Parts: sequence; structure tokens; C-alpha cells
Amino acid sequence: MGPGDRLPSETALSQSFRVSRTTLRGAIRQLESEGKLLVKHGSGTFATCPLPSIPSSLDRLYSIGDMIRSAGLREDEQLESIQRISVCPPDIAEQMRFSEHEPMIALERTRTANGEAVAHSINWMPEKLAAPILEDDSFSGSLFQSLEFKAGVRIVGAYSELTVPNYDDAHMTRLLKHPQATVLLLKQLHYDEMNRQVLYSLDYVRSDIFRFWVRRTR
Repeated sequence: MGPGDRLPSETALSQSFRVSRTTLRGAIRQLESEGKLLVKHGSGTFATCPLPSIPSSLDRLYSIGDMIRSAGLREDEQLESIQRISVCPPDIAEQMRFSEHEPMIALERTRTANGEAVAHSINWMPEKLAAPILEDDSFSGSLFQSLEFKAGVRIVGAYSELTVPNYDDAHMTRLLKHPQATVLLLKQLHYDEMNRQVLYSLDYVRSDIFRFWVRRTR
């Protein structure tokens, strides 16, 4: 079946796949939302030309490591610091809806691609959550996976703001050693399956390396 071809009737598809019509309709809605089917009420359901995969689409949550690898580059990292802070900074407390008396961990890392600095991240987490993933005051690897498998916290989404950092932002200057480098800042509030705010990230990324896209519909 190619683009433009009409799918068989719901009855025929249900019988073919041995599923209920309710299950079939759910699958059709999902494929329609992914742009793989076009539903024309009164005419039928048609196959479409699949959209190209966009690794850095803004409607999907990717880690910095995932984005580096999706660009076909070799990922590495440098741990800059792990800070234990007894009083949560007011701006972080406001973002995460925490008390300013909440003990926090600030994990700061520079990420490299093919040996060149391309991203710099500052991750804020409550200390009680971060403790299981920090071994001997050190950390490396995927933060998402460590939180899921060591702390039992699965991040499922984030509210993200894409902005341009201030010209005098000291974190940004770490990435400006390349003459063509420009920097974007992703401010991200991550939440888990219970919709609890568990991680606040400031991700500085070189815009000459990463491209961000969003698909808009009407």
C-alpha cells in the first residue's frame, strides 16, 4: 500500500487483525496523529507519505547525549562540579515549586562531540532523589537512565523554553571557542509519571551543531 491508497473498511481491518473496532479506531487515531494516515470523514482513510524523522524535534524529549549521537558524532563528557546546596536558590525553588529549605544537588557537565565542546548542562535535583545516582561524589553517563534504574524515577516529559542566553553568561562562554559558534539555552522542567517536578535543567547548546524543529498544524 502506497501514499494515497485507501484503507479497507473498519469491519474488514478488524477481522483481518482480529481486534475490536474500538482498538482499531485507537490505532488509526494514533497513526493519524503521527501523519501516517489521513482520515476524510465520508470518504475513508488513506495512507500518506511518511514524514521524515527529525532527531531534535521539539515535541519529543531527548537527552543531550541522544542529540549528540543523533547528529552522528562521538559523545563524551567532562564533569565540572557536583554541588550540595542546603538552601535551594529562590529562582530554582520557584520553578520546581519547592521550599527554599529543600536540600539540592547541582550537577554541572560539559558535553563534547568528536572531542569538541558542544553543550554545557546544569541539572538541579532534590538531594533525596539524587543521592542514589551519585557514587563517591562522581557521575557519568545518562542522567535519565540513572534516575530511572537507580532512583526509581522515570522522567516522561518536560516543559521546555528555548531562549538566547545573556551576552555575559559565563556558562555560555565555555562553548564560544569555535569562531562560528553561537549558543542557545534550553530551560527545562522535567516531571515523572506522577507529574512531580523532579529535575530542572539549563542546557546550553551550540546552534551551529544542533538544529531544533517543531511541526505545526492547523
